[in-house]
Amino acid sequence: MKRKITLKINGKSYSHEVEPRMLLIHYLREVAGFTGPHIGCETSICGACTVALDGQAVESCTMFAVQADGREVVTIEGLASNGDLDPMQEAFWNQHGLQCGFCTPGMIMASKQLLERNPHPTEEEIRHGLEGNLCRCTGYQHIVNAVREAAGKAGA
Repeated sequence: MKRKITLKINGKSYSHEVEPRMLLIHYLREVAGFTGPHIGCETSICGACTVALDGQAVESCTMFAVQADGREVVTIEGLASNGDLDPMQEAFWNQHGLQCGFCTPGMIMASKQLLERNPHPTEEEIRHGLEGNLCRCTGYQHIVNAVREAAGKAGA
């Protein structure tokens, strides 16, 4: 039996009837049309589906869409404002942290959460904070550099 849910995604309200077992990642991509969060493993290993749920980074493959009812979700698409990239998106661009781009949405969302919790992380803290996000292209140094650049701009 379907259940009606309403949630705010990137500042706009969305209401749909969904199967109770539909994962949030599938709702975001297939129902609401936000294809920025990627489906990688569906087992919470890769982090490609990371979004902000009520301000907390979560892997959207680990929860049902009905669990997000009444809550606020921000996807990678919701970070840019008036055509300007979010400072973290810009840092990833500047530091070549995007390579193939598959992990990028999750990396950026997790990196934003990391800086919200610790505005001036060390390299070790950055690496530890991103352990739940896998990248097969960059060797992570470019991603670490991007987070450091964004942290520097946040502190300026």
